[in-house]
Amino acid sequence: MKLPRRTFLHLAAGAAALPVMSRTAAAQAYPTRPITIVVPYPAGGPTDTLARILAEHVRVSLGQPVIIENVSGAGGSIGVGRVARAAPDGYTVSIGHWQTHVLNGASYQLPYDVVNDFEPVSLLADTPQWIVARKTLPAKDLSELIAWLKENPGKATAGTVGVGGPEITGIYFQKKTGTASSSCRTAAALRLTKICWRGTSTSVSVRRRAPSCMCATATSKPTR
Repeated sequence: MKLPRRTFLHLAAGAAALPVMSRTAAAQAYPTRPITIVVPYPAGGPTDTLARILAEHVRVSLGQPVIIENVSGAGGSIGVGRVARAAPDGYTVSIGHWQTHVLNGASYQLPYDVVNDFEPVSLLADTPQWIVARKTLPAKDLSELIAWLKENPGKATAGTVGVGGPEITGIYFQKKTGTASSSCRTAAALRLTKICWRGTSTSVSVRRRAPSCMCATATSKPTR
């Protein structure tokens, strides 16, 4: 199983080529059929978009169709579990980020091991996070915001899209700065705006511009 998986890593990530004889043998062995990239989130989001861009490049490089399979739910753990149960042959891989392959493993009892059941392939993207507030908020930069939050404890509402992922950023921010705010979590950005910002000038939205897609992963061995 080692040779096909290494071949995928090199071709998909554009790494240095294997020696000529190994490369020739690998080309004959892999791939011989379509490859599936499991996206553990719904279609249309940033992770899905990145996967589809990647899939087109992989299709051209490997000469085989690349199928995007959206398997969402439970913070991405359902889709990742789908890959963990797949045959470790390089034909079913996952795209994920810090929530699917770090936070979920630390927060939930999963039927797979986020460290031992997967093999990292490549860093695909590194995306920042934003702190967004109403224009009428007195603070004009981060330092002023921290000072204002300390002077007005409990008056701000920190809103995040979803539970278990982006909200950790808000919790970490409050812990590091010694500030506190009430929490507002919703599943959609539009609903977040309507609920958390309704009738108040002190709401703060701590949210992601896009998930930090840390790596694509391939099952390294059957889950125990």
